[in-house]
Amino acid sequence: MSKPFIMQMRPWFGEEEKKSICEYMDEDGFITEFKRTEMFEQMIADYTGAKHCVVVNNGTVSLTLAALACGLSYGDEVIVPNYTMIATPNSVKLIGAQPVFVDVEIETLCLDIAKVEKVITPRTKAIILVLANGRYPKTGIEAFERLAISKGLVLIEDAAQALGSRYPDGRHIGTVGDVGSFSFSAPKIISTGQGGCLVTNNDDMARKIRRLKDFGRSHGGNDIHDEIGFNFKFTELQACIGIEQMKKLEWRVNRKKEIMERYKRSLSNISELSFFEQNLLCTTPWFIDLIVERREELQSSLNEAGIGTRSMYPPINKQAAYQVEGDHMVSNLIGEKGLWLPSSSQLSNSDIDRVCHSIADFYRK
Repeated sequence: MSKPFIMQMRPWFGEEEKKSICEYMDEDGFITEFKRTEMFEQMIADYTGAKHCVVVNNGTVSLTLAALACGLSYGDEVIVPNYTMIATPNSVKLIGAQPVFVDVEIETLCLDIAKVEKVITPRTKAIILVLANGRYPKTGIEAFERLAISKGLVLIEDAAQALGSRYPDGRHIGTVGDVGSFSFSAPKIISTGQGGCLVTNNDDMARKIRRLKDFGRSHGGNDIHDEIGFNFKFTELQACIGIEQMKKLEWRVNRKKEIMERYKRSLSNISELSFFEQNLLCTTPWFIDLIVERREELQSSLNEAGIGTRSMYPPINKQAAYQVEGDHMVSNLIGEKGLWLPSSSQLSNSDIDRVCHSIADFYRK
């Protein structure tokens, strides 16, 4: 009998989510965001320690909304990492701002602050710091705080992959900059199918975000509009799922760390691969990421063994959608050798061992 295929990632929904949706539907609600959405927002705020949380329809929109709320507009330059999901630069292109690509640290895949400083111009208005796989830059978040203050720049934390991760000083990633963004898309540690949120400790920022996501209304339930706004609202069905997912978050955070530790122990003697720095005392890996030799051959071999993998993000400046000049050594390297291994919270230890044995067999051959 063939062994079941191990997917690289899959969401994990259970009876609790199903029951919650069915109970809500029996209430004959309007489905658009209301009390359950407020409950979901409060759970995220409580967990992260943020004063405010505002949920929206996806993580890309949350970044666009953050940029708008921070006053960014057409022609402004926004520094983004050249290694990230393409949603990061796309989110500011949506409002006509210009992403400026900067390479990342090889240890963490977060923005290299020395390279950031070199590209700041009078047109630079913001830095989007992507906390890759829940990691933080080796220089620390404090260095980015100081840089943003000294240059008068907005600091947006793209924490899409970082729910459950904290800085060494205990602050949750995403709560330090002017505003932080999280994603609840299918592969994330908790998921509502699609969805995202913004967190902030600034009362005015929170009010601005709430108006912008609701057509610019002066307040809910009327048709008086103080400014141009949009429809980025959530739904109660997503909130039902999100509430149940949040109840499972702490277990998943611990399990993700156990999965990473088991992979690292089992693969420690294979010289053809290496892991990135990950402080598991305070951060949580979203995916198991590493650099490997002969990536495409390894992927093909694992696929034949019933194991799914995924190549890590290619350098954005070289993608057809952008085609921007620049030689970014680290993001180029990741584009050539970066690999995500199976990373779902529901992986069993035997699943992980099977993946590791298959990798070891490939390199032995």
